[in-house]
Amino acid sequence: MTFSDPQERLDLLAAFVRDGLRQGQKVLCWTDSVDPEQLGRELLGRSVRTGGALRRGQLRFETVEASLLAGRTADALSMVDTLAEQLELAGREGYPGLRVTADMCWATRPLAAPEELLTFEQEVGALFADGRLCVICQYDRERFDAVTLAFAAKAHPRAVAALAYHDDALLRICRQYSPPGIRIAGELDYQHLDELNRALTETVRLDRHPHVNLTGLDYIDAACASAITHAALKLPAARRMTVSCDGLVRKVMELVGATGLTGTDRFRITAAP
Repeated sequence: MTFSDPQERLDLLAAFVRDGLRQGQKVLCWTDSVDPEQLGRELLGRSVRTGGALRRGQLRFETVEASLLAGRTADALSMVDTLAEQLELAGREGYPGLRVTADMCWATRPLAAPEELLTFEQEVGALFADGRLCVICQYDRERFDAVTLAFAAKAHPRAVAALAYHDDALLRICRQYSPPGIRIAGELDYQHLDELNRALTETVRLDRHPHVNLTGLDYIDAACASAITHAALKLPAARRMTVSCDGLVRKVMELVGATGLTGTDRFRITAAP
């Protein structure tokens, strides 16, 4: 997974962790740029029920330093051994599989030799043979150069990214996976009503209770705010839409009548976290 937006990265990780817990798998989150406690709070805020899984040991948050590196200088073969040991342990504990999220920023540290990252990605492939292991390697585009990112893309059989309905320098509209819905960041006006309506139509089709995340939005005009409220009004009585926003965006939503809808079962507007 390559990412530029930290929030989208957390959305994808939340969905990955949530699905693993639902399938009864053991889930390890090895983090480097986000503190383990903060990562836990971020996932909890994205509707991942972590409490019970943490208590029974099904879910663990650890730094890369304490887990993958085990306090050592980066050594590819030792890291592969660490991952193999965790896979074997999960099997002994009765889990059908192991999911791991690994923040690869360890490879950008001054003492990490570039070839160790290449060796790790090449050698770790043998652990996936029996289908019990699933790993997301997180590559921050701000920390890795284009050559390394190209190698990472070639070394992995799949790439993970949020589905984008619109993406340019001023506006990004994409899927949000946990909680399910759409995320909009930047500046949104009537010129992008078609993209907005396409995203709204899809989330209403796919998600029972869609979330519209506007926390990264700096500006919205009345036409787009009205489109969101109208989409909520069209929902059947047993479904609801939740919109997260604050500041100027919330004021515009209020001006088009969104606040008046919050008492209904179909619409809920919440402050940005």
